[in-house]
Formats: sequence, C-alpha cells, structure tokens
Amino acid sequence: MKRIADYKNNPHENQEKIFHYLISQISKTEFGLEKELNINTHYSEFKEKIPLQDYGTLKSLIDLSIEGKTNLLWPGKTKWFAKSSGTTADRIKKLPITKELLEFNHYAGGKDLLAQYYANHPKRKLYNVKHLIIGGSGQITKKAGGVFIGDLSAIIINNLPAWTEARRTPKKEIALLGNWEEKLEKMAHSVIHENIGILAGIPSWTSLLLKKVLEISGKNTIHEVWPNLELYIHGGMNFNPYRATFSKLIGKNINYVESYNASEGYFGMQDQTDKDELLLLTNSQIFYEFISMSEFKNLESETISLQEVALDTEYSLVISTSAGLWRYLIGDTIRFTSINPYRFNVSGRISHYMNAFGEKMIVDHVEKAIAKASSANNARIQDYTVAPFFNFESATGGHEWIIEFEEEPKDYKRFKIDLDDELKIANADYEAKRIKNINIEFPRFVFVPKGTFYEWFKRQKKLGGQHKIPRLTNDRKVIEQLLEIIS
Repeated sequence: MKRIADYKNNPHENQEKIFHYLISQISKTEFGLEKELNINTHYSEFKEKIPLQDYGTLKSLIDLSIEGKTNLLWPGKTKWFAKSSGTTADRIKKLPITKELLEFNHYAGGKDLLAQYYANHPKRKLYNVKHLIIGGSGQITKKAGGVFIGDLSAIIINNLPAWTEARRTPKKEIALLGNWEEKLEKMAHSVIHENIGILAGIPSWTSLLLKKVLEISGKNTIHEVWPNLELYIHGGMNFNPYRATFSKLIGKNINYVESYNASEGYFGMQDQTDKDELLLLTNSQIFYEFISMSEFKNLESETISLQEVALDTEYSLVISTSAGLWRYLIGDTIRFTSINPYRFNVSGRISHYMNAFGEKMIVDHVEKAIAKASSANNARIQDYTVAPFFNFESATGGHEWIIEFEEEPKDYKRFKIDLDDELKIANADYEAKRIKNINIEFPRFVFVPKGTFYEWFKRQKKLGGQHKIPRLTNDRKVIEQLLEIIS
C-alpha cells in the first residue's frame, strides 16, 4: 500500500526516476550506443535521438535477440518472448520479456491489485483459498540457446514465485496445455472440488470454463460449486457485455476488478470500488509518453510527458520499458479521468477496431477480407459496416455485417464462407476464436437494399463531404440505426 500511495502522490518524481534508470540501461546496449545515448541524456535529447518505434521498426533487433544475440535492446540476454497478435508489420508479434519486467512490473502489478483489494475489502481470507487463473494458449516453444516463446500468461505461470504458485490452480501441466478444448475439459474436472476464491482471465474464456464446470458438476450456479468465490479479475476486453452472463452463471454478487496488463507491460489497475477508472502505475519500470489523437501522425507524431496531459483528451500511449521497447507505440488509446492522482480509461485502438471477444480486429483486416471475398464471387460492394452481436445464453457471440452491394454475388452462401475464411487469414486471434465456434460464432449477415446507407447518411445529416460510415465499432449503435431503416 505504501507503493500504491507513491503511485498516487509522487507520479512525476516516479517517472523521472524511471526515466533515469532506463537511460542508465539503454546506454549499455547496441541500440543506445547507435543513438549516441549516455547516462546523462535528458528527456528532450532522448526524444530527439530516438524516433517513435513500432514492432516493424524493432523487429530486426527482436529477431536477433531471439537468435541469442545479447545487449541489443536491453543489457544481457533476453530469454523470454511473449507472442501477441500484430496489427502492422507482422501477423504475430514476439515481444521481449525480461526478468526485470516480470518481477517489477507484471508481478508487482498483480501484488498491487490484491493489496488494494484487501484495503478496499478488509478482513478477506483470499490466501486461505485457491486462485484460478485462466490463461491463453500455454504452449511454449523452446529455441536454441535457452530462448522461450509463448503466450504472456504461460510465461507468467512458468515463472511465478513459490508463494503464489502454492495457491494457484490448476496444476502447471494443465494450465500450460496448448490445445484449448483439451485444457478446458481437464481444467474444469481438476478445479470442481477446489476451494476457489479468485478467478482471473479474459471474460470470454472464463465464461466458457464456468459453463463447463456447471455441466460437469450438475449444479445450477457457480456459487453452489465454489461458495467462497468473491473476486473476478478481468481485462483484455470490454466486460460490460458479459456482466449479465457472469451474474447468471455465478448466482450471487461478487466483486469485479479490472486490470490493464498487456504483453508489453502492466499499466493500470482499478483501485476504487465505485468507479471503473484505472490508476496509472507510475513506478513500475515503464516510462510513459502520450500523443494527442487530434494531432496523431503515426510514427511522425509529437509526444508529451505525463505532466502535460489534460483531462478528457484521447491519447495514444507510447512506452519505454525494462524489456527494451523504446518509445514504442503500443496502439492503445486512453483518456484521463483524473490527474490527481492519474486515473484513466482505455478508450480503444489507434484505428477503428473491434475487440468484443479479444479478436483485435482492425479496419485493415476487414477491408482485405471483403475485397478478396468480393473478387472471388464477382461482387462489388457499395458500403458496409461491422459490429458485434452477443449470445448471452451461450456466452458467445460474433460479428454482424450489414452489406449493400453495387453488384450482388451469384452465390451468397459461398460469399459468406469466403469472407469468414479471409478474416481468419488476416487475423490470427479471430482464427483461434472461430475454431469450432468455441468463442466466436459464424458471422451474421444482413444484405440491405440499395440506398440504405445513403438514407443513413441523410438521417445523420452527413451527406457528402468527407463523411464515412464507421467500418468497425464495438457497440451496435450504427447497426441498429441501419436495421431500423430497413425495417
């Protein structure tokens, strides 16, 4: 709690301290030496000598690090790399994870969240019960020279300290299974008779596990299975669409706490019981910069420091970390709701995107997919938009497309299948979650008459000019407006 108070009370001092620590380390690397950085480098010089980076600009050095090269982006040898879906240079990114980042960022963030929970809810006994962590794919690939590549959750579980491992369930051999269907079945069987007090994981996957537990146990609610369950820690996607599903599955009121923990780092946690804002972790080996989205020019953008941010302004997040990501454009956007202390909400991605089920779908994916499907079926598109639909009974959902054709495909069924297949090719996360409809169902399609989108623009008073329909949205507002028009 002393550290959490420090986040709140001394954010600028913390960021200055983190900056000097990171500068002392980058000056020992080939990347830092090439940029002519030393331990006396000031922030203005740091910005001047290091352009903004993304995965594409750092990929060659990351690839060399995976091959075993040392002192490239961070002093010494980096042994762990977390797989994450890419949106620019690569379909799959492999992000460096160092011992420093694990201990003083990812693990520290988890401890901070639980400490804050205890402060908000005194006299808890969460360390007398088991903690059920539902991670992603547990498969870890071992490369030559003792380098490992895998999902962040697998890396975290593999390196957990003993005091945490003693309370975690299921066993490692189940938690690290690569086949999700096999893992789901074995995990459910292994945890039914455990005394679970904490759940942690992405909502879509967690809800599937809870349903499997009810199916195997024959119980009506999770409360009957785990009467001491009181906390669910979530992140990675919007929880609101899942709230009703969780309430029905669990069968009693529990506490929900959000964390902002990406492969690149642990950035924020919910520290209040009555608000969903996240506290910025200002002393966790991450140095933050921000780009106002009103002036966003991708890697040519101008950044500002934490001291310069304003409320209710959308910023793209730029980070420098103790894993060797330097001035790295992470792709997320945030809005500060408070600057004393610094609290924020995650507002989205740099581009239009959809992440209702953790699929991280961006405009580039859907544009490529619909173009290829149209070409293969001799169709021409007039306009389209995509939004999620939610099936609360099955705790799944999918994408709903509204499409207006200039020239219709001869075989609508073939067009639908082709579009779904092209999306799988474009987006690895979508492909994984579409397997056997486990997490994302086959898309729904509404083919509307000509003139429908024109009427939408007219009703929105957006005819002509530069107005465009959103290609991707995380809510159903636009789609419902279009459905109302055709009704």
